[in-house]
Amino acid sequence: MNAAQKLHDMGQSLWLDNITRGLLTSGTLSRYIRELAVTGLTSNPTIFDLAIKNSDFYDDAIRNKALAGKSDEALFFELALEDLVQAADLFRPVHDATGGVDGWVSLEVSPLLADDAAGTIAAATQLHGRARRPNLFIKIPGTPAGIPAIEETIFAGVPVNVTLLFSREHYLAAAEAYMRGIERRIAAGLDPRVTSVASVFISRWDVAVKDRVSGKLRNRLGIAIGMRTYKAYLDLLASKRWQKLAAAGARPQRLLWASTGNKDPAAADTLYVEALAAPGTIDTIPEKTLLAFAEHGNARGVLPLDGVAAEVLLAEFARVGIDSAALAEQLQREGTESFANSWRDLMDCIAAKKARLAMGVQS
Repeated sequence: MNAAQKLHDMGQSLWLDNITRGLLTSGTLSRYIRELAVTGLTSNPTIFDLAIKNSDFYDDAIRNKALAGKSDEALFFELALEDLVQAADLFRPVHDATGGVDGWVSLEVSPLLADDAAGTIAAATQLHGRARRPNLFIKIPGTPAGIPAIEETIFAGVPVNVTLLFSREHYLAAAEAYMRGIERRIAAGLDPRVTSVASVFISRWDVAVKDRVSGKLRNRLGIAIGMRTYKAYLDLLASKRWQKLAAAGARPQRLLWASTGNKDPAAADTLYVEALAAPGTIDTIPEKTLLAFAEHGNARGVLPLDGVAAEVLLAEFARVGIDSAALAEQLQREGTESFANSWRDLMDCIAAKKARLAMGVQS
């Protein structure tokens, strides 16, 4: 049994943080599901930008959609939905077997809507309706404008993957929005079973402080933030407020570890996956990291439940001048800007491909 399967058997879901048309048509994703216990998939503009830029899998579709007069954004969402609908169908047996807990894929609204709550709500509802798949999440950033959009989108019955969370406080804000949406559904006599996950980014913490810490603190800040957030997650699930919602039929908003590919070549390539093993959570994992973990990873244990080790470690970071609260806000702002830049790059990539294909130049 490989390490990925062992982690699955410990109770953590492994989702692939990648999608390309080649993964789908080659049977590679099906093999990952079958052999590496992959039970879901996430996407983002950067992933699609690289997939479209670095292959010819999309050329025929881009050419045909361009001839039909599709705008760059409309063309992209058609391409993305084609891929994600196919992926959703591959994961549908897992989705059905787990009663809708697992087997999800995710599509992000335009990152340019990060400060536009009304636009985000409208886009999320429209995209989910177009997919016509019960196991497709719409990704909404947990920014100040995103929080009310999350509540309204959950109230509308659309499953949400909350992205760009960087701290316990960000997670709790997203969880509050989710619970308010569910509470409003219950008050309105609607089904409370609307699924959501909350994605906390890990590796970007350590990238941000790599020149400010040394020794035993290197590559430990993201893990400490994860441990602290996991404690808050467990506390919330034990709260009277959540227990009341659960009794009414609501599902927990599962905690998801994002950005778990190690960025430091001097550290183990499976560092974050091994450190953040925790039953009931999800790790969305880059393809390279997935293969490394399956080959030589060690599913050796699970996160402690009390959060004490996290607070000890975070106190050490504070002593060397790392303000984790301020850094969390900085990372969310930078993440929002980075996703917006990736989106612009993606639109430029599609426009350039359209122009080349119209001239008869292949990728």
